[in-house]
Amino acid sequence: MTGASGAQYGLRLLVCLVAAGYRLNVMVSKAAQVVIATETDLRLPGTPDGMQSALREYSGASADQVVVFGREDWFAPPASGSGSRAPLVICPCSTGTLSALANGASDNLIERAGDVALKERRSLILVPREAPYSEVHLTNMLQLTRMGATIMPASPGFYHRPSSIDDLVDFVVARLLDHLGVNQSLMPRWGEQRLANRQQQEDPS
Repeated sequence: MTGASGAQYGLRLLVCLVAAGYRLNVMVSKAAQVVIATETDLRLPGTPDGMQSALREYSGASADQVVVFGREDWFAPPASGSGSRAPLVICPCSTGTLSALANGASDNLIERAGDVALKERRSLILVPREAPYSEVHLTNMLQLTRMGATIMPASPGFYHRPSSIDDLVDFVVARLLDHLGVNQSLMPRWGEQRLANRQQQEDPS
């Protein structure tokens, strides 16, 4: 998680992946800590161990299901191409992180993990939350798309008729889970509800 607005998206994704039984390597920038404290009631301690305990409690994770790494922990698995080939999601993704990844900068573990994902051709999903986008932002997103990253702006739809902020958050998180190949029930896929209604009309029993 980096310092863009939209901490709810990253936290909700964390909860959903924990509930699905996945083991997660988590990295949270200093700016993300500030944003999380501003946008939610969650307060993360400043140390990786403290943050790990807080996120485990928040997400209901088991003892070893969520592992938090510090910003300069260069021995963390995401820092090397010989580490696990797990997909990487940066959610939310600040425009500063977009710039660093597009230009090959690696000044912290999150940027290094993104660089590794690109060079190893692993799944890399970036969730920017900014408006409007400048030419620099758009150029960086285009460069990253050409490098193989997936740019998925936090732009919830409204065709599911959301009735709360949680519904809007779940729309984006559902799309992320779909791209990760994780089964989700947050949001029906396009057309599924219509088919279900038609089948019910044809067979009311």
